[in-house]
Amino acid sequence: MRRSLTILGVIMVLSAYGAGTTAAAARGNDPGASSFVSQAKGGNGGGHAGGGGGGGGGKLSTTGNDISWPQCGGTFPSGQAFGIVGLNAGLANNLNPCLASELVWALGSTGHALPSGFPKAALYVNTANAGPDLAKWWPSSGTNIYGTCRLQADTQACAWEYGAAFARQDMEWLTGAASALSAAGVTASGAPRDYTWWLDVETANSWETGTMGLLNNVADLQGMVATFEAAGASVGIYSTTYQWGVITGGSTAPFPDGSASNLVGLPDWIPGARRQSSAESNCSVPGFTGDVLMAQWFGHPYDGDVAC
Repeated sequence: MRRSLTILGVIMVLSAYGAGTTAAAARGNDPGASSFVSQAKGGNGGGHAGGGGGGGGGKLSTTGNDISWPQCGGTFPSGQAFGIVGLNAGLANNLNPCLASELVWALGSTGHALPSGFPKAALYVNTANAGPDLAKWWPSSGTNIYGTCRLQADTQACAWEYGAAFARQDMEWLTGAASALSAAGVTASGAPRDYTWWLDVETANSWETGTMGLLNNVADLQGMVATFEAAGASVGIYSTTYQWGVITGGSTAPFPDGSASNLVGLPDWIPGARRQSSAESNCSVPGFTGDVLMAQWFGHPYDGDVAC
């Protein structure tokens, strides 16, 4: 790990990264920069983990935590076995201004007692499909498995391109964060294939409704999955059975060419538990797209996660 810059230099680099990306990040520098510097030198850093998620004392934790923009400027969990970082700031088109420092936090996870192949650092991204009438931007071109998107139409072809565009943007933001860290003397992969990407699919975001709307929502998510997978990344879904049903109709319908939907078989990350024991029980519930790989519980000041 290269540490050739001074602490002031690190903060200046992360400030430039935070101020030059999106309106959300333009509020200033990365509030987690001081935590990042501590972690880069081997100390504890700073994030959004469940009550028992962070480790402490001499016993290594077997649970993880997830953090995002609400943890900017605060203390991050420490000692977690794995970490998941929210790349967006609440909405799919906003960047988490603390992405760089939180990425360092996740990469510093211990990996203790994780199942074989379970990543110690992962990302989650917001999703949405507002449709052409409400979206700030809507595609007018692009050809995919649903045909050609034209004239900013409210079609599955255009919804696919909408989701694909957000996935490309997310991957570019990861690359930007990794580049900022590299300039600050810290190595962090900016390759999408080196992370699992969890799609946060919740009713709180904007979605189309009605029969055709649900089909468009499905196409939007399929476009995201296809784009991440084309970059070599693994993808999973964060949602509940209820919310997944409201947004997609629980669709398992094949693509127009008869091939299986790329949503079928994706691993699931289940929220909703109030304590770790309940999250562990949720590992046994049926998934809505595939097997349950991870379960979350609400904690203060951080949410916690268990590997199933």
